[in-house]
Amino acid sequence: MSGRIPRYFIDDLLARIDIVDLIDAHVPLKKTGTNFVARCPFHSEKTPSFSVSRNKQLFHCFGCGVSGNAIGFLMDFSHLDFVEAVEDLATFAGVDVPREASNHPNSAPKKENVSDHYQLLEQVAAFYVKSLRTNEAGKKAVNYLKSRSIDDDCAKEFMLGYAPDEWQALANRFDQHQLIQTGMLIDKDGRAYDRFRGRIMYPIRDKRGRIVGFGGRVLDDSLPKYLNSPETSVFHKGKEVYGLYELLRKDGKPKRILIVEGYMDVIALAGYGIHNAVATLGTATSQAHLDLLFRFSSELVFCFDGDNAGRVAAWRAMEATFSALKEGRQIRILLLPGQHDPDSMVREEGGEKFGMRVQQSQPLSDYFFSTLSSELNLNEMEGRSQLINKAKPYLEKLPQGVFREMMFARLNELTRSSGLDVSEKSARLAQKPISNKSQANRPLPLPLPRRVMALLIQHPQLIDKVEQKEIIWEGLEFPGLQLFKDILTDVLEEKPANTAILLEHYRNHPNEKTVKVLASLALFPQDQKVDAEWVENEFSNGFENLLVQARKEADFQKLLAKNKKH
Repeated sequence: MSGRIPRYFIDDLLARIDIVDLIDAHVPLKKTGTNFVARCPFHSEKTPSFSVSRNKQLFHCFGCGVSGNAIGFLMDFSHLDFVEAVEDLATFAGVDVPREASNHPNSAPKKENVSDHYQLLEQVAAFYVKSLRTNEAGKKAVNYLKSRSIDDDCAKEFMLGYAPDEWQALANRFDQHQLIQTGMLIDKDGRAYDRFRGRIMYPIRDKRGRIVGFGGRVLDDSLPKYLNSPETSVFHKGKEVYGLYELLRKDGKPKRILIVEGYMDVIALAGYGIHNAVATLGTATSQAHLDLLFRFSSELVFCFDGDNAGRVAAWRAMEATFSALKEGRQIRILLLPGQHDPDSMVREEGGEKFGMRVQQSQPLSDYFFSTLSSELNLNEMEGRSQLINKAKPYLEKLPQGVFREMMFARLNELTRSSGLDVSEKSARLAQKPISNKSQANRPLPLPLPRRVMALLIQHPQLIDKVEQKEIIWEGLEFPGLQLFKDILTDVLEEKPANTAILLEHYRNHPNEKTVKVLASLALFPQDQKVDAEWVENEFSNGFENLLVQARKEADFQKLLAKNKKH
């Protein structure tokens, strides 16, 4: 089975989901007329221009122009690829995603079977777990875990294992081709051998609990000390965090999430009753990491070692957060004392005291300004000027909102300035000078072909009116005729239940952008009462007038051609 998601399922999923409920779970919506509005999550603005239509099952921003259906929203909002967005939408709907093989004779052979990869990695993890408990060399790994206060329950919860110190331990037990594709074997000069050997193994699970890769730690002084799986079709370091699945099993909506640096930090904290920690996988914290974690908690706390490297890492992590700090999100910074890391700190002072440290962590605003001004003399004009120059590039990344305004106010206060209105200037530069009310409430006049196409796209059930006419298209002429015929063919063949499904059929199609624009057009004032009968009459009259114009244009073209001959 190739793992392709069948088209019928995607259509059914889009028909089943209410996009208003989906988006409201991520961005609080307010009902205005027939639609729902909010401040756009994709650009900075003060006046809501982000509109969601329950009738069309589409979203559209009159400010930045972004639009799409439920799948498109998840792809943009949560930085997911298409398959991940469909899987998330299915989870939201409470259904499983089926897979099917492609029997099309011209379809390219599937190189990788993703569902089989998950199954293989699960089997490999089970093998490592068994090796930890039965392999003679595994006893050394068990003793190491005990020395780090990792008990049996904790080892089981995180599915810890041991990779035997053998070159062919996996290669002799599982399919070598799949092992190479999942990064578990290294293929060099035609010979394959195990990537992980003689290491404690930490399975990395995605938020659904599927094993996507592994981390491995040596038991001696060998280098590298830690080794991660490489990037594969199922494992992307910039999108995954270690421990999220285990965290969500304990609490699906944690008050806060603690971000630490290593596997052992997560596991050690869990052993002391602190179950809300996750770790990035040897990479800097990314926008995708932040968006993923903010889906489950509104407060993130970065916890770093107390050495110089920890302070450098803290600042880098903080830099990545500014563009992610939308309304309702909060970030705090916890720097540990001396040479401690979370693992050593919690073992020294216990879970309760460590938990108090987390609660008393420094707000990002305090950390930001105290760090920037630590080596500046703010009693001097030069020092205050330097602070402004250092702080502005960061503050300008903040989305529009109360927090951004307060951060600029704090900068004004520290630098004894009253004229810093960068926030307002940035807002004006970031947004196009358009009137949202003008676009939403007073639609501009449209050429007849464009209006008729827009009506059909926004109300696919109108295809019945076209079928009744049994039109002979040969010889007809009007602007956009070919696109109109393409859309008619698609609607006739598919009979989509709503605009969202029709739009999905045009994903990655040459006409996708045009169809999106037509789907998002406001065709009548928001305060105008519109029912199904009005829409049918509007379309029928417009379509009839379009056919009349098309026949006249065809006759005119024939006359021109005839005159040219004479």
